Amino acid sequence: MSVTNFSWKAVLAFLLAAFFLIGAIGNTFVPPEVAADYARWGYPGWFHYVTGLLELSAAILLAIKPVRFWGAALGVAVMFGAAVTVVLHGEFAHAVAPVVVLAVSVVVGWFNKPGTVKDVP
Repeated sequence: MSVTNFSWKAVLAFLLAAFFLIGAIGNTFVPPEVAADYARWGYPGWFHYVTGLLELSAAILLAIKPVRFWGAALGVAVMFGAAVTVVLHGEFAHAVAPVVVLAVSVVVGWFNKPGTVKDVP
């Protein structure tokens, strides 16, 4: 595959996958401040592993074109949960990033809907 065959839709999907991969690492190996956030939000001590696993799964699915739609759908679900969590706890400024990533996930999912003609890759 040459660089000229690389579409902006694929670049967006790979950037989103990279975001979720970084998020997976950050949620798997949480610093004390993030662990305190999870506790303040009422999640059990192990819940950050669930979040990390879901983000890693989204990243992997986003990187594989035939299942990219499902990666985007999982990304929407994860970011929806993150946005709802911070909004319900009155941390509205912290909702901006999840909402933006949720919107990007929707766009990636839209361009990778099952049954539509796809461009390369």
